[in-house]
Amino acid sequence: MRKAGYILIAIGILMAGCNINTGKQLNVMVVAGGHRFDTTEFVEMFNKIEEITFDTVMQPRANNMIAAGETSQYDVIVFYDMWPAADSAVKAGYQELLGKGIGMVFLHHALAGYQQWVEYANIVGGKYHSPKSYVDSSMYSNYRHDIEMDVTVLRSDHPVTRDVPDFTILDEAYGNIEVKPDVMTLLTTNHPDASEEVGWVTTYKNSKIVYLMFGHDKNAFENENYQELIVNSIDFVYRQGQFN
Repeated sequence: MRKAGYILIAIGILMAGCNINTGKQLNVMVVAGGHRFDTTEFVEMFNKIEEITFDTVMQPRANNMIAAGETSQYDVIVFYDMWPAADSAVKAGYQELLGKGIGMVFLHHALAGYQQWVEYANIVGGKYHSPKSYVDSSMYSNYRHDIEMDVTVLRSDHPVTRDVPDFTILDEAYGNIEVKPDVMTLLTTNHPDASEEVGWVTTYKNSKIVYLMFGHDKNAFENENYQELIVNSIDFVYRQGQFN
């Protein structure tokens, strides 16, 4: 997964138009850090989302804000970080946000964060297990760069996948990941180097959660179907009430 340092950025950008029909302008916290990424293309992907403002907050600043309860201005949090550890204050901060029903979207390598935090897998709905994890070696996950995945939409009636057809994406894939049995799987692939389940929704406490495996680099960021999934995911986790 090409681990590297992080680039400090903090960006707030106002978009015009309206694809997210919430009746208000959403303020989104985008968390990154702990893994190198195509910064310009990543930010540009969020620039294309209409009718939101967002701040890209790098780790560990993001966790410090969560621990201190300094995220009340945000309607949704999108996690694109792969941070190694969370102390008790950070974990308590997560639990407080989830108790309040703050929607969360987890993208790509966020699945591999916090290898020693058992409850994190329950929050996200799954886990990429590395040798630093708490599981037996038979559960270690793997990855492969630059593969073309044919993605099947299982639930075209779900808000996250509305208007999204089956599609192909050039991206990094994860294999042998843990997926919790109570998630609702929305997206699958039959690529031999990827786990079958590549997108799902779940709930934790009072919050809606979405996980999308895609998003390693600009090849994914420029994929229109991935962009649509992120728009729909932000919209979905913001709205209250369980989807049936």
